[in-house]
Order: sequence, then C-alpha cells, then structure tokens
Amino acid sequence: MTAIRLQAASSPGRRPALTSVLASGPFGLLVGLVVWEVLGQTQGYTFLPPASRVVMRLIDLVASGRIVPSLTVSLSNLLFGFAISLIVGIALGLGMGASRRFGAALDPYVNALLTAPSLVFAPIFFSIWGIGRESIIALIVTYSMFVVIVNTSAAVRAVSPDLQEMSRAFDSTQAQAFRWVTLPAAAPLIFAGIRVAAARAVKGMINGEMFIALVGLGKMIQDAQHQLDATTVIAVLWIVVSVALLVMALIDRIDRRVNGWLPSTERNP
Repeated sequence: MTAIRLQAASSPGRRPALTSVLASGPFGLLVGLVVWEVLGQTQGYTFLPPASRVVMRLIDLVASGRIVPSLTVSLSNLLFGFAISLIVGIALGLGMGASRRFGAALDPYVNALLTAPSLVFAPIFFSIWGIGRESIIALIVTYSMFVVIVNTSAAVRAVSPDLQEMSRAFDSTQAQAFRWVTLPAAAPLIFAGIRVAAARAVKGMINGEMFIALVGLGKMIQDAQHQLDATTVIAVLWIVVSVALLVMALIDRIDRRVNGWLPSTERNP
C-alpha cells in the first residue's frame, strides 16, 4: 500500500516533466527535421530535397570556403544598415513621442513609408548610388528604421501620466523626468520594436544583395536559383535564418540586461 501511494504521488511530477520535453523547441525541431527527411526521401519533390542532403551541402559550402567571404560581406552590410536604423530611428521616435507637434508633423511621412513596399525603393537607390553597398545599406535602413520610429514613438506616448506627475512632485526637471522616468518605462516597448526591425533588416539585406548588387549571401541564392539548385538555396537560407536568430538572441540579451529591474511575469512550471 505504501509503495502504491509513493508511485501515485511521484507520477504527477513526471508528467509535467515529460510534457515540457515534448513541448520544448529542440524536440519540435527534431520532429520537423524527421518529417522533412521522410518527405524528401519518399516523395521526390525537386523543391524539397531531404534535410540530410541540405546538411551535406552546407558542410561542403563551409569546407570549400564559399560561405565565409559571402557571410562577411552580408554581415557588414547588415551591421551598418541596422546601426543607422537604430540611431536615427530611436532619436526620431523619442522626439516624436515627447513632442506632440514634432510627432504630428512627421507622422504622415513615417506611416506612409512604413506601409509602402520597401522593395520598390531598390530601383531608386540603384539610380542614386549604382551597384554598391550604399544601395544595400539604404534598403536595409528603409526596411527597418520606420518600424523603430513608430514603436519608439508609441512607447513614449504610452508612458502613464501618473509617473510623470509623480516625478514633478519630487521637483524633477523635464529633462530629469524624461531620463529617469519616461525612458525606463518605455524601454520594454522600444526593444519590442527593435526585435521586429532586426528581422526586417535581414530581409532588406537579402533583397538588396539579390536585386541590386549581387553580392554576399544574396548572390549565392540568386546563382543557385538560376541553376535550379534547391539544395543550395535552402542551405544558404539556413545560414540567413541563423543570422537572424543570432541577432534576435543578442537583442534579447541586451533587453534582459536593460530591463532587468522589471518584475518577472513568467510562471513556474
């Protein structure tokens, strides 16, 4: 009887552990790769080579030295373009959120450029700068900067007026209230916009390299498409996705450090 009670008491503890494993990211990724491999091996789709073949092609691209130069070019374009987007976007967003007149003056232009298809600006940049990294960087900025502006402006405007009134009760100046009250309160939403902008920046990088300058990872994808080489296309796409995930992980780490003072809302399993 005691053994039965111990077993009944211990079984609920094992079920959540098993459920957490089944719901984990690595397990879901493994299941997806297995399904992909089975479909690729059995169905023979030309657009869906087996996952094992894609892995072997990726290893071959790395071993042959074709990936590293292209990846270096793409990362440098992404770094410059995204840095410009953050600096200009956060500065304009803070100004638009803090000043109603400034925000009302720029809102129509920012929203229009945000909703417009960013790729249509590629011919304009090409006509201005020609085939070069300047056109790619400009396209990356177009893809990502306006998201930063809109989210930063909305984050500043969403700060509770009660917090600002409390700072005035302590005789703080307007600059001090903005620095020590408004910015910390708006930081979580600002970082949410930065995450979205980072994903769009990677898209802008690939589109610029494919349709403007034919350099970096975009050139490798374009060349593989012309040769109808789906295996190479997917292998390079894996690298592009990995770059995006690494950028997002870096932003999340900075977010946790900057906003570490906030109370955690995660529930313990």
